[in-house]
Amino acid sequence: MLSITELLIALFLTLFIAHYFKLQWLRRRYPPGPTPLPIIGNLWTLNFVLHHEVLMQLAKTYGNVFTLWLGQKPVIVLNGCQAIRDGLISHSEELVGRPTIPTFHEMSKGKGVIFSSGHNWKQQRRFGLTTLRNLGLGKNSLEARIQEEAQNLVEFFATKKGKSLDPSPAIIHSVANVISAVTFGHRFSRDDKEFNQLIKANDAIGNKLMSAWGRLFDAFPWLMRHLPGPHQDLFRSNAFLEEFVKKEIQSHKENGVPEEPQDVIDFYQSKISRDSHDDPSTFDEHNMVRLAADFFGAGTDTTTNTLRWALLYMVKHPEVQENVQKELAAVLGESQIIHYEDRKMLPYTNAVIHEIQRMSNIVSVGLFRETVKETSLQGFNIEKGSLIIPNFSSALFDPDHWETPQQFNPGHFLDKEGKFKNKEAFLPFSAGHRVCLGETLARIELFVFFTSLLRAFSFRLPEGVKNVNMHPIFRTVLQPHPYQICVVSC
Repeated sequence: MLSITELLIALFLTLFIAHYFKLQWLRRRYPPGPTPLPIIGNLWTLNFVLHHEVLMQLAKTYGNVFTLWLGQKPVIVLNGCQAIRDGLISHSEELVGRPTIPTFHEMSKGKGVIFSSGHNWKQQRRFGLTTLRNLGLGKNSLEARIQEEAQNLVEFFATKKGKSLDPSPAIIHSVANVISAVTFGHRFSRDDKEFNQLIKANDAIGNKLMSAWGRLFDAFPWLMRHLPGPHQDLFRSNAFLEEFVKKEIQSHKENGVPEEPQDVIDFYQSKISRDSHDDPSTFDEHNMVRLAADFFGAGTDTTTNTLRWALLYMVKHPEVQENVQKELAAVLGESQIIHYEDRKMLPYTNAVIHEIQRMSNIVSVGLFRETVKETSLQGFNIEKGSLIIPNFSSALFDPDHWETPQQFNPGHFLDKEGKFKNKEAFLPFSAGHRVCLGETLARIELFVFFTSLLRAFSFRLPEGVKNVNMHPIFRTVLQPHPYQICVVSC
């Protein structure tokens, strides 16, 4: 007669096998992909991380549209330039949704713009775009703030007098102050302890959000919510970010001038007052907190890490650095202020910035999308409610669109006459209806900061250092390893 233990083992095996065959039956509704296991799906295959290189390897076997199972959830991966453009641009309306992913929902409760969907997302995004225009996006007022922060960074580096330093803290502070001026209406000093704590909290969110712990939380939220681990640091850091925003909102209520909005919070408070009786309106304090947090988080992380990579690539390729400096000197001369419009006269410099963005590949894998209606992608029928994820790296390194995809080559963005040209596979800001809300702001920042620094300094390795570590640290955005450089005045 079987013991209780043997009966339990037999029951477990029976359920395991039954679930396995159920998964195989369900797989027939989706594009091909690796065989999922019960409970964990393909998480083991992925080492619990959606790494862009693993996704590109899987595409070689299963094609540029394939399915992965994250626990019990099927996710359709878009790989390569054409598949991504087909999904995000040609079928943008159908792929505009954001699914209720446990980590995302735990952080935002469906509020704000990054993690929201449907009517809430449409209203918050429209407000964000309108507010950036009102604040002078593309005009002198906002660009002047960027120029001011770039000059502050130049002056800070000048005080180091060529000594070896880690440039990251200074870059982070300057970039964070740009988005702080946009969101909160003022900048913070380098010695402000709470602001520095905010920067650390934002960095922690970026480090943990797309980690293996985040994927475990997504697969088993009912369990992980009660267990200690780095995922709890993610939620604590997010809470600190939101509390910081709430303090700024309270300060605006006490000291602001409602008739003269100066920043995102001012405009949002005015919007709440005007639309309080509209139905259905999503403009409330919860959305205001989350939208401001989204602005600060996204506006700091991406630009900061692109500039960190930029200096590293200049050190790695001194001949490119020298050519940029020659073009800046020839075109701009002794002009003290650099404007975004100057890029039209600086094709080589503009090409270098674009190639830095391509190679640094900071948003290697996009956030999850959800189909809001049934559609067809690359010959596959995709059901409503399907989860989609674009592998942007596969477009930025697509050999069908880049002559030397694995090499740093500004020529990718220059025609035969040396004029700047863009490429359809260049998608660092995503594409379609969910293209990065702050794309124009980020482009202005990158250009003004990069050219200001390259005109003032040459960047070199410290004496005795021969190698440059160009391998990224895999986080929500790909980051360079910490490094030291010498900043030498030109």
